[in-house]
Amino acid sequence: MVVKCIAIDDEPLALEIICDYISKVPFLKLEKTFDNAVDSIDYLKSSRIDLIFLDIQMEALTGIQLLRVLKNKPEVIFTTAYDTYALEGFELDAADYLLKPFSFERFIKAVDKVYNILSLKKNQGQKEDHITISNPVERYFFVKTGNKLQKVFFSDILFIEGQGDYLRINTKSERIMTLQKFISLEELLPQSNFIRVHKSFMVAIDKIESITRNRIKIGDELIPIGESYKKKFYDNLEGRKLG
Repeated sequence: MVVKCIAIDDEPLALEIICDYISKVPFLKLEKTFDNAVDSIDYLKSSRIDLIFLDIQMEALTGIQLLRVLKNKPEVIFTTAYDTYALEGFELDAADYLLKPFSFERFIKAVDKVYNILSLKKNQGQKEDHITISNPVERYFFVKTGNKLQKVFFSDILFIEGQGDYLRINTKSERIMTLQKFISLEELLPQSNFIRVHKSFMVAIDKIESITRNRIKIGDELIPIGESYKKKFYDNLEGRKLG
């Protein structure tokens, strides 16, 4: 599968680096670049694009403002020098955000995520319930991903990330994408250990390593705590404190 993409960034060096990284990934096809968001609007209206590499902080029109006005949104990977925009990126269902300066390894991780999302959209043409079997004794369930049913043990789940109509189940060994909504998993997973912390995230409480400034650290990931979920989450933790 070829992923058609464009890059929008008002910093020439940053745009050059993104183009160089894109050229090294076989499934990415760079269609066009822009040094401002305004010039990209007409192009996006008339062209089928799968992915935008989008700088956030730009004059005239920011990346976030551009994404808000687009009707048919491609997948988006935000690129920014400011981590304060990460939460807004998640709120807009961006596939990922890259904090400048980012390595080629981190770039690959982001575009691989988009490739998996687009592959699932291509292979799964209709929306249906993809969680099919649950075994309360064995503590696992089966989830449909691509053309197969995959077993997932509750104990292996680190956190679950919402990406539009899809969920990405992050386990100890892999990431599993499925066309699914949070409510189905919320009803299935044991509430004693799984809790929604953001409209786009659910975490396994026993996998939390630390919490700093309303961000949860699990492995290499920092997960934001949404305002509307904050009280319930901290109340839950309060009941687990010693002393």
